[in-house]
Order: sequence, then C-alpha cells, then structure tokens
Amino acid sequence: MSKETLKNSLRTVRDFPIPGILFWDVTTLFKDAACLRELEDVLYEMYKDKGITKIVGIESRGFIMGAALAVRLGAGFVMARKPGKLPAEVLEEHYDKEYGKDTIQIHKDAITEDDVVLLHDDLLATGGTMCATHRLVKRFHPKQIYVNFVIELTSLHGRDNFPEGVNLETVLQV
Repeated sequence: MSKETLKNSLRTVRDFPIPGILFWDVTTLFKDAACLRELEDVLYEMYKDKGITKIVGIESRGFIMGAALAVRLGAGFVMARKPGKLPAEVLEEHYDKEYGKDTIQIHKDAITEDDVVLLHDDLLATGGTMCATHRLVKRFHPKQIYVNFVIELTSLHGRDNFPEGVNLETVLQV
C-alpha cells in the first residue's frame, strides 16, 4: 500500500459541518484494516527515532492514531480536550478557529520538562486548534515538541500560522 492509496481512500463530505465546507473524512482510513495498519506504519517510521515520551492527541479524531502510535512507540498518551471533559486540574488555551472561538485543555500534570512531545491530529486546515495546543504544551517546557497531521489541506496554508521553527509534518497533502 502507498500514500497514494491512503489518499484515494479518503472521503469528502460537502457542507459539513456548515454550508460551504468540504470536509475531508479520515474515518474511511480507520475502518479499513489495511489502511489503518499502513497509516500506523507510516507514522511510526516518521517518529521512531525521535525519543518521543508523550503523544498529545487532539479531541477527538487525534485520539485514534495518537493512542495507537503511543503504544507502538512506548510513549504515554495525553488527551487535549474541550472544556469540561477532563476530571482533574487543567491548563487551558483560548483561540479562534474557522467557525468561531474555542478553548483547549490538558491536565496540569500530563507533561514534564523531561518529555519529548508529539502533538497529533487528523487534519491541518487553518491550524487554529493545533497552534493553540502547541502554545499550551510549550507552557510545560518539554525538551522538544513535534507536530503531526494525517492530512494537510495545502490550499488553506495552515502551516503558515505556526511560529517559525515548529517541526511540522503531515502524512498526506491534498
């Protein structure tokens, strides 16, 4: 299987979640065992030598491959969630996104200064959620932060919204 096969397995949904949006759906990759394995293998090869100790998965589709990759790398998994979803004390970051304002939270004890962190989500559109998560994780002062997406919508230039020097990689570009 190839990245081209993964790309061809994606589904697009018009007018979701609001009219005028073309939504790139990764659930088609998750439901196909061969695609899921290929995606996990590609991600593992990208990060196997980086010393990752924690993976932060962005709610909710970032949980799927983030948790699978954490197991494969022998790293811990941290959930970045919307307000009211995490039970213990949190740090949070407010941000603007494509459809309005939002907040992202992580447990206050989730990351240490000794960690090498990979932030993972399914899709890079404008980058608002991940930029906020990156700012939030920087407050923990980890040794290193990497940023990863399964899909990058290149026409939206979302990577341009990240600070210079951010180590950002994507599996598929559309």
